[in-house]
Amino acid sequence: MIVNGYFLRQEKVWIIAPQLNESPYFNIQCEHVQCDDDLADLDYTRDSFFLCYAIKSLSLEEINLCPMKAYALFQEYIWLVNTIHRFGRLTLEEINQRWLDTELSEGIPIARSTFNRHRDAILDMFGIIIECDRKDGFRYYIFNEEVLEEDTIQNWMLSTLSVNSILSESKAVQKRILLESIPSDGDNLHKFIDAMKRGVRVKVNYRRYGAEASKSAMKLDPYFVKLFNKRWYALVKFPEPTAFLFTLAFDRIISLEVTDEKYEYDKDFDPSGWFKECYGIVRDPGVPVEKVLIRAYGREVHYLRDLPLHHSQKEVATTEEYSDFEMVLRPTADFFSPLLSRGAAIKILEPESLANEIKELHQAAVDLYNR
Repeated sequence: MIVNGYFLRQEKVWIIAPQLNESPYFNIQCEHVQCDDDLADLDYTRDSFFLCYAIKSLSLEEINLCPMKAYALFQEYIWLVNTIHRFGRLTLEEINQRWLDTELSEGIPIARSTFNRHRDAILDMFGIIIECDRKDGFRYYIFNEEVLEEDTIQNWMLSTLSVNSILSESKAVQKRILLESIPSDGDNLHKFIDAMKRGVRVKVNYRRYGAEASKSAMKLDPYFVKLFNKRWYALVKFPEPTAFLFTLAFDRIISLEVTDEKYEYDKDFDPSGWFKECYGIVRDPGVPVEKVLIRAYGREVHYLRDLPLHHSQKEVATTEEYSDFEMVLRPTADFFSPLLSRGAAIKILEPESLANEIKELHQAAVDLYNR
């Protein structure tokens, strides 16, 4: 359990620190500290989080830690990325002008050496590159902004930490901030990710809706996980010769066991591209990729602009009465729900087959009320 920069495990006290030799965040004698790469790789990744160090010879009471300093650093990293992402190219002077307007600064500007260390830490933790354009007045910008625009782990992690930072500073109005619960599916999710890291198969007992639980466990190759509509899903593969890829919902997994049996992950497989042409987590090869044209009326125009239904969505026509939105995807059954939920606020123009499907489903709903 992480508690303000340190946690207890295996009867040792562990701290989280970027680089022990250069870290001013913990007042600890180096001879008391030992880095454990195995634990670091098990619980965190070097790409995403700080390293973990074990303090073997000291008790928790004997450690002179400054945990709030580490927490404050996280807040500084998050603020820096959000500021440059929001305002675009900024000089260090312009960054400091905005920094000094925050309570985090305590009236102290960011020194250039500190700023450069922050850039390195942000690259290590989030994979976000803050580059300097010397030809544009030494302005700083995010070189790989695509990681903040796409459905990536960097974007999710940064968003989560940003929200956490905001909430932690809002204790005075805590009861007035209402959140939506997202199931963690903790144990099975943790096991599945651990199997991916170790490159070993999993044994799964699964129950589909409307069906009995599988009588025998399936041995599967774990490929990737995806969060969609507050549910965690896994893409798995049957071993050769079947080699069939399919999706499982974590909330329907009865049991999951990590085996010691190795499997060969396809290095050319692209997890981000697997569902690229899909609305959610249904990828039906029997449903062709098509251009979908939706006409939205009234306030629904603004909702679709702010929250697109698909990453390919673009507005192709605008009038005072309506706007037309085009997207390219497989119009599978899971795409019907967001269309039906908008009722008379939208109309499907293309393809005709999708328009007829939605029309029939609306009519079936009307028939239920007329019985």
